[in-house]
Amino acid sequence: MTLVVSFLVTYLSIPSIVGVAREKNFFDEPSRRKSHVRQIPTLGGVAIFAGLTVSAGSFIDCSLVPSLQYILVACIITFFIGIKDDILVIAPMKKLMGQIAAALVLIIPGDLSFSSLHGFLGINHIDLTVVGWILTLFVIIVIINSFNLIDGIDGLAASIGMLTTAFFGLWFFFSGNIEYSLLSAAMFGTLLGFFRFNVFGRKYKIFMGDTGSLIVGLMMAVQVILFNEKNIGFTSAFSIKSAPAVSFTVLIVPLYDTIRVFLIRMSRGRSPFAADKNHLHHCLLKIGYNHGQATLIISFTNACFIALALLLQNIGIVWLMAVVLSIATVLSFYLEYLVRKAGHPIPDEVKQKRKHHKVEEKEEASKKRAVGVLIK
Repeated sequence: MTLVVSFLVTYLSIPSIVGVAREKNFFDEPSRRKSHVRQIPTLGGVAIFAGLTVSAGSFIDCSLVPSLQYILVACIITFFIGIKDDILVIAPMKKLMGQIAAALVLIIPGDLSFSSLHGFLGINHIDLTVVGWILTLFVIIVIINSFNLIDGIDGLAASIGMLTTAFFGLWFFFSGNIEYSLLSAAMFGTLLGFFRFNVFGRKYKIFMGDTGSLIVGLMMAVQVILFNEKNIGFTSAFSIKSAPAVSFTVLIVPLYDTIRVFLIRMSRGRSPFAADKNHLHHCLLKIGYNHGQATLIISFTNACFIALALLLQNIGIVWLMAVVLSIATVLSFYLEYLVRKAGHPIPDEVKQKRKHHKVEEKEEASKKRAVGVLIK
């Protein structure tokens, strides 16, 4: 029921949100740095927020999940930061401070923080609370922004979000953490409702915007923390060995892609936060795949990594991380090789975008000529 309600709230609210966006002119405008060719509303995060909070608040017992109220408060903070950025655009530092505020609500009053590294680097129990807080804050901020960065083509952030939250939700369910599985179900349902309009929408096509990607990233971080904490001393048939490495692998696409583009930017003497077109999905578009194909390829690859992590969880955290990162690096270099070999063929979306810009330039030139004639 949690999944169904979150889906319906999101699904039914999007047409109204698109109508408001059109009336108030809240659009993501096409540009040379973006992949779309027409004005698209960016307020999908409003529907995601509504579906998640209504469903989670209605069906999850707060007495069984004491941190739920703080998770919802963190979502509200993230929502307002994202919606302001989608409508007015805010400074990166203010955006970061809002993310830190949301993370601190989870960590301190919500008591959601890492208390163990499961033996990674020889560390089991984290004695100092502050150390656990700092580590947790770092992980939350990284995961939030990694989802913000991969939200570049239709369906990608939603697909990866559904895949990863399905993994965590199923594990919570089979391990006996039913209330946490309901939280994952609420997240999955709202992403499914959004996905319908983001990928297949015509009249009501919509982007999740910063509001949606930040909330998705926040909820993925919450599930990662809970997954790692619930595996401490857990001895049932569903216990996960090497939980930190497994949780990293579950989020391999957003996390590895973030590391990758940061290294590329810094190697070229640029700021790691400078926008460019070096993300994995951009590489697939350069090869000639369209948005749907690129999303499918990346999501399938992420699913394969999850299966690999589950198969190799017994080899230890360090070895599993080494295997996963090595394979990811090889695939990344192979993808870049394909881009160079292809000679940057022009995908259909880019062709349409260039045609769109040429039409705009002709219209602008016509207006200038008309103004010149009137002046004369």
